[in-house]
Amino acid sequence: MQDLKLLANDNRGQRGLESGSSLEGWHEVTQGCILPSFEGDATGIALKKAEERTYSNHNSYTATVASWRVKKPVFNIDVCIDCQNCWVWCPDSSILSRDKQMLGIDYDHCKGCEVCVEVCPTNPKSLLMFSEYTPLDEALSQWPEKKKKEK
Repeated sequence: MQDLKLLANDNRGQRGLESGSSLEGWHEVTQGCILPSFEGDATGIALKKAEERTYSNHNSYTATVASWRVKKPVFNIDVCIDCQNCWVWCPDSSILSRDKQMLGIDYDHCKGCEVCVEVCPTNPKSLLMFSEYTPLDEALSQWPEKKKKEK
């Protein structure tokens, strides 16, 4: 069975981005202000995998927006052809992929926009939307069968 609990590291998604928090809003950030994405020296950061980087508290990588979502995409590894369409088109970089292989979905940052499902070319689709409260194993058990083409 596929690993459905993929988190990049221990600090990922520990704090929520909610309205009314004590964080400074954009109207309080002055022109020319810098919010560093990483702690310490970021030399060579592009060569490191995401889970090896030291993200600052200002970076959305360490925050979760999962509370915004009503529906979530569920990934079925048995149907996926690793075309990478979902990874390319995801507006939130929520598709977890390594070496051109789909690994799963980052539910801390996925907002449920459904773009990944729309661009999936497989029959049936390897990504389908389910209610936020549907357990992943239950969603996988409800996966549709392949439809035969009509002549």
